[in-house]
Amino acid sequence: MSSKGIKRASPGAEEEKNPLGDVELSDEDAAKLQVVQRDTARTELALERHAQQKLLPLYTKRRAIVKAIPKFWPVALMNHSMFASQAQHNADQLALSYLEDVWMKRDSTETRCFTLEFHFKENPYFTNKVLKKEYKYIPVSTSSNEKADEDGIVDSMLEFSWERDVEAKNYKIDWKDDAHNLTKLYPRVLEEDGDDLPADSGSFFNFFEIAEDIFDLGVVIANDIFPEAIDYFLGNAGGDDIDSDDEDEEDDEDEEEIDLEKPRFKKPRQK
Repeated sequence: MSSKGIKRASPGAEEEKNPLGDVELSDEDAAKLQVVQRDTARTELALERHAQQKLLPLYTKRRAIVKAIPKFWPVALMNHSMFASQAQHNADQLALSYLEDVWMKRDSTETRCFTLEFHFKENPYFTNKVLKKEYKYIPVSTSSNEKADEDGIVDSMLEFSWERDVEAKNYKIDWKDDAHNLTKLYPRVLEEDGDDLPADSGSFFNFFEIAEDIFDLGVVIANDIFPEAIDYFLGNAGGDDIDSDDEDEEDDEDEEEIDLEKPRFKKPRQK
């Protein structure tokens, strides 16, 4: 075959210059972009706060309704794969079967911080009626001259950092006896090599008794499960995140009508 007409680059030829490689940003333009970024962040925060205010009455209405539905919250929580992986022991799931309400209270100053409340019926495990997990806002030192805008937002809020400005708190569980003390029966086991993640997360109830939320489970509950609780209860939320061992059965059940009295309780794989 003739190679006539085919041009080959000679050795040492310069590489073609990147046409976008010589873009320079002036200090003036950089400052303008920074202003737009801060204005955008302020608006997004204001919208988030407004949405929370509008949703609160709906969550309150939902709260009254779901209390009458047996095991609504245990099913909704366990239908999230991340939560299910932290409640893998049968004993955890039995204890959670007494859970009748989950509620979230947001910090009045910094609404990105919150306290989760797990309300339990009388049960054989602990005497607490409510177990709490607080994510406390630790404000950085700010200028006393800061003035809040009409949405209650000051400039320092735009520099919010979850790692720096939030401290997770532990909560004491009053176990009835050692035979039902799940965090003693299934403790969290740390890696010997100092890995950040534990070798065994142990009982779900370590989530309350250990301050550090190493798996960000509280954030998952607050920002994912709590707002979409009905969809998780019905098995409609999560997509691929919802783990199931019965994929073939799910295909057969795609067109089945959802039975509100018998929602599917998707159990995680046992170790």
